[in-house]
Amino acid sequence: MSNLVSGQTGDWEVVIGMEVHAQVTSQAKLFSGSSTTFGAGPNENVSLVDAAMPGMLPVINEACVHQAVKTGLGLKADINLYSVFDRKNYFYADLPQGYQISQFKHPIVGEGVLVIELADGSTHDIGIERIHLEQDAGKSLHDQHPSKSYIDLNRSGVALMEIVSHPDLRSAEQAGAYIKKLRSILRYLGTCDGNMEEGSLRADVNVSVRRPGEGLGTRTETKNLNSVRFIMQAIDYEVERQIEVLEAGGSIDQETRLFDTSTGTTRQMRSKEDAHDYRYFPDPDLLPLQLTAAFVDAIKAELPELPDDIKARMVSDYGLSSYDASVLTEERETASFYEAASNGRDRKLVANWMTSELFGALNKAGKTLADSPVSPASLGALVDLISDGTISGRIAKDVFAEMFETGRLAPDIIEEKGLKQVSDSGAIEGLIDQVLAENQDKVEEYRSGKDKLFGFFVGQTMKISGGQANPAMVNQLLKEKLK
Repeated sequence: MSNLVSGQTGDWEVVIGMEVHAQVTSQAKLFSGSSTTFGAGPNENVSLVDAAMPGMLPVINEACVHQAVKTGLGLKADINLYSVFDRKNYFYADLPQGYQISQFKHPIVGEGVLVIELADGSTHDIGIERIHLEQDAGKSLHDQHPSKSYIDLNRSGVALMEIVSHPDLRSAEQAGAYIKKLRSILRYLGTCDGNMEEGSLRADVNVSVRRPGEGLGTRTETKNLNSVRFIMQAIDYEVERQIEVLEAGGSIDQETRLFDTSTGTTRQMRSKEDAHDYRYFPDPDLLPLQLTAAFVDAIKAELPELPDDIKARMVSDYGLSSYDASVLTEERETASFYEAASNGRDRKLVANWMTSELFGALNKAGKTLADSPVSPASLGALVDLISDGTISGRIAKDVFAEMFETGRLAPDIIEEKGLKQVSDSGAIEGLIDQVLAENQDKVEEYRSGKDKLFGFFVGQTMKISGGQANPAMVNQLLKEKLK
């Protein structure tokens, strides 16, 4: 599939790089003991260090370092045993220090790779340039007072991982797949909760366009996008805008832009005359961070099985389709639910029931898997009853609907309502004889060559059995009687 975009004067190639800010899962901030709990009242999670009081010195949180290394290993990236914290100087009203402690020339994580899969089944390797640790800023609130702005420093000093990709993405679809895959890996690792609504994961998107084969065009940066849908919308708008400007004979200004969610458009936030618009120098209050190979190896040993590996195992060992395996491994909770439900039974049948009936019911009810009234064990038990012929697939759907509605177990529902499948050949023969006797004309038509009537006889037999006759036995016995 071509990633070229058609303009009025020819084709254009889109070039996208992403800077993802992922909040580190930790109890305390990067350089202080303040809580990172979301939803606290204004300025409740603030220490003297966060507020930049004179004489307060930062102390690095080892748990945050551990999480950054774990993330790097999960992205198959190089871990730098030597890294340096720098002061990135700029003025924000909600940045009390007047600088952000970040990493510049010597980040904690180097080159890595993330593999994305698109809807057409194609895969693409997206290079990770670096991951560095840095502090978050506070928040300015402009809607709390008619003439004043308020400052909330709860987020000031919260640990972030800035995950920087190479400009390897070529479409909004690829960018969407990238952020979803990255979020999934972070959640599997437990290094970021990936909650985009709460700001735990947000992205700055760099977009440029060029004629195929030419060098990189001038990029714009759209800041603080907090959903996959908004990321894709912002890219599509920016691509269209840049192509229109260039085809009209204009030029693209290197600038920072904001996305308006109500209009689906971007607007200028500030211009960038030069790419190097910040001044860095090593933080004098923090020694260089020196890790040991043993520290990294210990973290590597505790890595969980990641989605790509689980997917490959589901395809090779369980015989699942690539699509079903992708769906089941997108979230760690989904993969765990499936593994528990399918253990020791028909893996493909369980996958079918999860991706169709269970997910469909959850979506309709507005529930998540964590809220499912049907547990892995009870779904597995239902599948067992289908596999051993106790109930048919059609009856199983009715049983499942009641399980989802009431939380009851399949055997109890089947027993109470007398839904067991009839597999007694004598009983089924009696039903067939009744159908044939009542439809002698159609029997003669069938025997004269109208083979399509076979389905009619099956349907009538199932109907008078209340759907409880074993379909396989019905088919077999009908064939014998209609010879």
